[in-house]
Amino acid sequence: MNLDDFSDLIERPDGGVRRDAEERRERLSVPPGALGRLDELGEWLSAAQQSVPVKAVEQPRVVLFAADHGVAELDVSGRAAGTTHELVRAALDGASPVAVLARRFAVPLRIVDAGIDCAPELLPESVVRHRVRRGSGRIDIEDALTAEETERAVRLGMAIADEEADSGTDLVVLGDLSVGGTTAAATLVAALCGTDASVVTGRGGAGIDDLAWMRKCAAIRDALRRARPVLGDQLELLATVGGADLAAMTGFLLQSAVRRMPVILDGVVGAACALVAQRAAFRAPDWWLAGQVSGEPAQSKALDRMALTPLLDHGVTVGEGTGALLALPLVQAAAALAAELPERTPVTADEDTEEPAEGQDADDVKVLDAT
Repeated sequence: MNLDDFSDLIERPDGGVRRDAEERRERLSVPPGALGRLDELGEWLSAAQQSVPVKAVEQPRVVLFAADHGVAELDVSGRAAGTTHELVRAALDGASPVAVLARRFAVPLRIVDAGIDCAPELLPESVVRHRVRRGSGRIDIEDALTAEETERAVRLGMAIADEEADSGTDLVVLGDLSVGGTTAAATLVAALCGTDASVVTGRGGAGIDDLAWMRKCAAIRDALRRARPVLGDQLELLATVGGADLAAMTGFLLQSAVRRMPVILDGVVGAACALVAQRAAFRAPDWWLAGQVSGEPAQSKALDRMALTPLLDHGVTVGEGTGALLALPLVQAAAALAAELPERTPVTADEDTEEPAEGQDADDVKVLDAT
């Protein structure tokens, strides 16, 4: 497998259709610019769908990739190492923020076990049947995955994208469920952006104190030493300092772009995977939206590199796709407005000039200024 092959498979959203959508927007009853960024979103969706007017987003899906990361053993997370299965169980039981919102918005929720460190019996077979391995290696001292496992994880993500596209999903809210995932993600971003560990180290979705932040920063620093020699090969980079979930999400993002299926990114993990995918296929980011600002410095750096501007900034740090799901109604609203607002009635030449009333001199007629 060579991820660079995706560069020839991915095309940008149709520029001609986007221009048609922009011209239609100029004719709508609401003045251009009055809807702010919603105009841009509607035009982007039109280009992605190759449809003017834009079609409603009717079959969105939340897809969460789940895994444990060995680096969590260093106490760099607000959660105990190896407890991702608890996050998955809460989501399945409807007790997590993303599950509550998915239920409220009537959006199906799909969880894919790429590398959770638990007995398979603890979770439904539909979740665990895709598992690549049980947990990922400790990236500060060892590889996260073998080369074979990395390829399997990427192909898993590609297969999930194909399943979603084939089932009619028209937009995906992408997120992750992991413990230690933000450490691996920050390492990827630092390596790809050429920055130091302290620049990308955040406090994670669960929050950590200053001592844990220092441990996390040290772990990223050590992992960076292992990452820099393999920067030329995206698969080897994911194997060295990524993880099963990150590799799967990278494959998912690339194949979603091939299938012309738009994706809303959530936090730093999704942003890191998107940055890896961009290195393989520079057109791929045109198919993605950044749902929210997560507060993680590595996310901001990755989004800046890809020129993606987040839709929301509400201070949501919980992760798990929650912030991206909050952005979904905004995207749906943009589609509805672009499709359903009426066009202005064109002014004809006959309407430009008032006819003289009976008994009125032509000189007294007021000529309307068409300008």
